[in-house]
Amino acid sequence: MDDSPDQIVPSQPPKRSFGHTAKALLKAFTTKDGLVGNYDYAFLFTPNLPFMRKSRRTAPFFGLDEHLPVLLALLLGFQHALSMLAGIITPPIILAGQAGVNLLPEDAQYLVSTSLIVCGLLSAVQITRVHIYKTPYYIGTGLISVVGTSFTVIPVATGAFAQMYATGYCPTAADGTKLPCPKGYGALIGTGTVCALLEILLSFMRPNMLKKFFPPLVTGPTVTLIGISLIESGFANWAGGSGSCFVREGSSPTAESICPSVGGPHALPWGSAEFIGLGFSVFVTIIICERFGSPIMKSCSVVLGLLVGCIIAGATGYFSRSGIDSAPAASFIWVKTFPLSVYGPIVLPLLAVYIVLMMEAIGDITATCDVSRLEVEGKLFDSRIQGGVLADGFNGLLSGLLTITPLSTFAQNNGVIALTRCANRKAGYACCFFLLIMGIFSKFAAALVAIPSPVLGGMTTFLFSAVAISGIRIISTVPFTRRNRFILTAAMSLGFGATLVPNWFDYVFTYDGDNRAKQGFFNAIVLVCETGFALTAFVAIFLNLFLREEGEDEVAEGKHTANLADDAADRAEWRRIERRSGADGGDVEKGSGDVETEKI
Repeated sequence: MDDSPDQIVPSQPPKRSFGHTAKALLKAFTTKDGLVGNYDYAFLFTPNLPFMRKSRRTAPFFGLDEHLPVLLALLLGFQHALSMLAGIITPPIILAGQAGVNLLPEDAQYLVSTSLIVCGLLSAVQITRVHIYKTPYYIGTGLISVVGTSFTVIPVATGAFAQMYATGYCPTAADGTKLPCPKGYGALIGTGTVCALLEILLSFMRPNMLKKFFPPLVTGPTVTLIGISLIESGFANWAGGSGSCFVREGSSPTAESICPSVGGPHALPWGSAEFIGLGFSVFVTIIICERFGSPIMKSCSVVLGLLVGCIIAGATGYFSRSGIDSAPAASFIWVKTFPLSVYGPIVLPLLAVYIVLMMEAIGDITATCDVSRLEVEGKLFDSRIQGGVLADGFNGLLSGLLTITPLSTFAQNNGVIALTRCANRKAGYACCFFLLIMGIFSKFAAALVAIPSPVLGGMTTFLFSAVAISGIRIISTVPFTRRNRFILTAAMSLGFGATLVPNWFDYVFTYDGDNRAKQGFFNAIVLVCETGFALTAFVAIFLNLFLREEGEDEVAEGKHTANLADDAADRAEWRRIERRSGADGGDVEKGSGDVETEKI
């Protein structure tokens, strides 16, 4: 579809007067056509049950700027917000918890609320597409390109926090218990703010140059390793928790293996059957929604799974109301702050994070253009890519100043666009509105923070696996020549190794002097080498530039090979068997010959 009216350097459209704008708003909110329209709302809520007749009628498609009824915009915006919810709340809950910097419950509630608010505000930047004065550049895509807190930063952050506690940067009690470390969280977001400048600078490169330096051969294995490294955290939570209680050895539980803690609500040893079943209820609900759910249920299946798990957990005593009761009624940005600083050892890993976020943004924007029925090549498309990458880097810079970890362009909303056939920006703005509302009312965030670890684990295991599958999908677009197979093998062998044995590089450097700069340099090398996806990214980038392209090593089409040499004889033999079978009036027992026939 040609979207040429949206020019790279926009023409000057006739300005709408205040009276004309007020009249349009009045019509939208006071007429049936403006409020409800003639949309088939039953389409969104009709489940896919075996005994129900499926309608052959398809819903109308709403383009970027087409008329969209107010009710439908709010409904679809709410659907977009729900599809983002699980992805937005997961990183702050993990990083503020025992696997992160052990923040107090009120600090964790603040981070969840602020994540929702910041994602709502900065998604509007991507959707709006602001022209930079007297330049051919934009900030934003002008599409429903929403942003959320990135999973990519979690493995870097958890590794950095473990290092901070080990080196004394973060405090520990006399018995070794990790104490709250807001200083460590401030170092993470401060360093992330500085590293976001890399993505901002790269956004001004031509898209074809970006694809040359960071092709799918680099980003595919990197994203796959990110997902794989995250699954460990999700699975540990599924069994009870990924913090201090994740220490059970043998069949006899100890006090340290009681989750969530001794005296906590429905405390049990890590790995108990009750925990496994609670997480499984979430996982099964997601599958049921995908098989039998209506369009709106399919796009919100993860949230519905979380809801079912929370209902079961609440009915069986796994919830604690203390945090919800003590939470304030409302919250906003900067209600709590953290001391910003730059932590040297995580600079290189975070630079790798922003390279990954940039390539994710390019892929997600391309997919959004495709499902929105817009061009996926040409100058306008390149301009959308430039604006989207610039906004992604700009959002990363702003998010740190707004006390939140780096953001990324979310891909799951493309599924909502495809299901609902609505690419209209009004639905995107409605999504931003609902995210703001969810974030401002902090009782909602407090309820999310109180979710038991097994319920959260059942959800996050699914989400993190989806990240790994996204990486595999990217790899599938790469032609499997000998050169590409070699690069993938070399890069992923180190990445898998560092992910499976994360302490393999702990004892390489033995320096224990007082030179903090030297110690910080060694810590940076250790952190990169023990972060599987960062190691994979750097190795893949180097080999992709270092190894020259070779001729294709695949079998040429029509080439006579050993595999094809006996094809003609096989066909003749099978025809003789069929004729003999027909003459005898019997059936030939099906075996391997059927497979050969299908191949022929």
